[in-house]
Amino acid sequence: MSGPVSLEKTAGAPPVVAGGRVPRFRSPRRLPAALVAAVTLTVAGFFLYDVAAVRAGRPAMAWRRRLAHELATRHLGDGLVVAGAVVVVLAGCWLLVLALTPGLRGVLPMRRADGTGDDGVRAGLERGAAALMLRDRVMEVSGVQAVRVDVGRRVVRARARSHFRDLDEVRTDVNTVLAEGVRELGLAREPSLSVHVRRPAKR
Repeated sequence: MSGPVSLEKTAGAPPVVAGGRVPRFRSPRRLPAALVAAVTLTVAGFFLYDVAAVRAGRPAMAWRRRLAHELATRHLGDGLVVAGAVVVVLAGCWLLVLALTPGLRGVLPMRRADGTGDDGVRAGLERGAAALMLRDRVMEVSGVQAVRVDVGRRVVRARARSHFRDLDEVRTDVNTVLAEGVRELGLAREPSLSVHVRRPAKR
């Protein structure tokens, strides 16, 4: 089978029995992790430097005195306090979503041949590669002039144009070819099919 395939080594991954649920691939989230680490280190570094300077007998920096004054004098209902709280809450929700969702929606998990998963290796197929393979299959159907195939996690949608043959016959053949092609992809969860066949627009 052609097309980009992802391989992942999952240490300590639980065995997956035949017919069981295969988890999706998780994104490493490198950019959000790097941003959070950079902001945390920068803020911690400023505070650590200022605290060390105060311990050494030097006055606190102006920004920390200003911050302490603002925290001591502003009420909780102040606009800036509320706006800051909203920003922090939204940032926290964004980080929770990134931590709890798998990501990598473009990679479809493939089923294991033996159904055990003892080796901890998982394989995935990119949606674009799957769509290209299915499109090539549909183009071999007699009467199909053009087709667009979109592969989702739950549904494979095909929109074909047929310039001859009965539309119902073409639709039946496209359904058969797509069903066989989806089975040969070896996906852990076979998506359902949605096929639409129409005539080309008259010029």
